[in-house]
Amino acid sequence: MKKSILTTISTIMLFVPWTILPLRTFDWALETPVAEIMISCYAVFMIFSGVFTIIAYVKEKVQNTLMKICLIVNSLYAVGGAAILGLIILQLNLSN
Repeated sequence: MKKSILTTISTIMLFVPWTILPLRTFDWALETPVAEIMISCYAVFMIFSGVFTIIAYVKEKVQNTLMKICLIVNSLYAVGGAAILGLIILQLNLSN
């Protein structure tokens, strides 16, 4: 039961980062402070989902086929989210 719940959570986390696309169609989402905050929140979530999936896969030994797919995709999301946060921090340091 626990393994299926962890797999379900990891699977749902696959699709959450894509919800930024419909949000970015609004004009208010493209303005500077809102866009930076929104992208930062999505990047933090992507890092969290990658770490959550890695912990569930390794520590809890949830190693079914769907979880392997989630592990790969969420790990890529985590790397991308870390890169985005790094760029945002670098941009803030360069502007000061």
